[in-house]
Amino acid sequence: MGKRIIPQARGAGGPRYRSPSHRSIGKVNYLPFGNMKAKVIDIDRDAFHSAPLAIIKSEKGDKIIQIATEGMHIGDNVIYGKNIKNGNVVSVSEVPEGVNVFAIETFPGSGPKICRSSGTFATILSKTSKKVLLQFVNGKVKELNPFCRATVGIAAGGGRIDKPWVSVGHQWHAKHAKGKLYPRSAGVAMTPTDHPYGGRSKRPRPSKTVSRHASPGSKVGSIAAKRVGIRKGAAQKK
Repeated sequence: MGKRIIPQARGAGGPRYRSPSHRSIGKVNYLPFGNMKAKVIDIDRDAFHSAPLAIIKSEKGDKIIQIATEGMHIGDNVIYGKNIKNGNVVSVSEVPEGVNVFAIETFPGSGPKICRSSGTFATILSKTSKKVLLQFVNGKVKELNPFCRATVGIAAGGGRIDKPWVSVGHQWHAKHAKGKLYPRSAGVAMTPTDHPYGGRSKRPRPSKTVSRHASPGSKVGSIAAKRVGIRKGAAQKK
């Protein structure tokens, strides 16, 4: 007798696949626009963020959570304005070219959206009156509004993924803490009764592209994909 495949179990909303949101300490954000001074009153960790989180308290008494910068400690001052110093929050238009930033807004007032993981950063490539170009570690370049804000420096916790998993048990506990299933079995390694891809072949049969209106038991793979495979242009570049 077959069993529910993973997509079906996720849809059922059981505790095994439910995100442990009750363990979150809060949402990462920035203080409102304006020149102000805040202080780091605590640094904490969260199951949903790879980087340490700093609890910031403004002069007016407002408390928010920000991603900690490398070298930040309790008692540090965080200045919102034009002060280009490690840990301060400034508009990208005020940051000199070649300086690293992280926790970057995608539009003014959106809050930190880009480069939030531990050890990540982007570099200010060039600036004009209407746009600022950022370059990421992978070489990609993004264009931003000059009034978008970012934190100067590099997100704390760098080198986290350099440490190897000593045992499968350590990895299981780390995944379990974030509500993720581990270990995972490939669909092609299962039996036909347990998964649509199951059987003797190591290539998914039927095709990975399925209808948007398929039944829950067969709705796996690329859902209503317009196309699959590698584009001709991309294949030629390789």
